[in-house]
Amino acid sequence: MDSRKALVAACGLDCFNCEIYEGNLTDELAELIHEKMGVPKQEIPCKGCSQQDGKHYHLPPEGCATLNCVKAKGVELCCDCDDFPCALLAPVADGAAMYPHNMKVYNLCRIKKFGLDQWIEEAGQIRERYFTAQFIVGRGQAQS
Repeated sequence: MDSRKALVAACGLDCFNCEIYEGNLTDELAELIHEKMGVPKQEIPCKGCSQQDGKHYHLPPEGCATLNCVKAKGVELCCDCDDFPCALLAPVADGAAMYPHNMKVYNLCRIKKFGLDQWIEEAGQIRERYFTAQFIVGRGQAQS
């Protein structure tokens, strides 16, 4: 089994590609987060949303509302839910340039249509385009 499957958040984020995932976190980024946000360095590395039960320094103490909802409904991913997509996945402009949260519905739709294995293979490219592609009104992302 692809070990990255355990690192897919219920909301469709690819934890295995995240900069603060323990396998990806650099000393430089950890130092920057520590300096800018005052987070103790030992709290910065993340093991993945599902692996940490949605609890991490950047989330509220009660954990991730989306993960809590998925667990309460007894589904694995949001796209498995009869209420998908719901307000917990609604995109917002605030923080969009820094956080990949506006990718969630797109990722979940790709998972639903093509399966988790294929999405895992393309998740890095989706993330890369999210942060670097140019948006063209009426066309979406510019194709390179």
